[in-house]
Amino acid sequence: MKLSKLAMVGTLATATVAGSLITAMPASAASYGGQCGSGYSVVNSAPVGSSATMFLTYNNGYNCLVVIRNTKGSAMPMGAYLKKSSVETWTKQDTGNYTHYAGPIYLLAIDTCVDWAGKVGTAYNAEYRTNCG
Repeated sequence: MKLSKLAMVGTLATATVAGSLITAMPASAASYGGQCGSGYSVVNSAPVGSSATMFLTYNNGYNCLVVIRNTKGSAMPMGAYLKKSSVETWTKQDTGNYTHYAGPIYLLAIDTCVDWAGKVGTAYNAEYRTNCG
């Protein structure tokens, strides 16, 4: 009986430690803070590596993109890129060394799909042919 109680206590202690580790590990994700201005609502988002999120917002025919780091820090190369899917090159972009976010950039895109991308340091992500209409 003593052995089974000890085993149970050890199992509970292990589960408690494991649960604490799991709870402590997730990184805080970026959140949209209204950078595109009044009336814009988030319609899509995607991670840029593990350190940032890009947010595509929309208001009255205009798409707006902002790439936001999870935490502010030293200035580093960042970029936000936006275009109609029917166009070859990024028509709207904001690149530079930023401490928190790149953008906002705006594109009028009614009845068409958009491509959008973000870069933070060496991390890059792009979404193609989304938010059509």
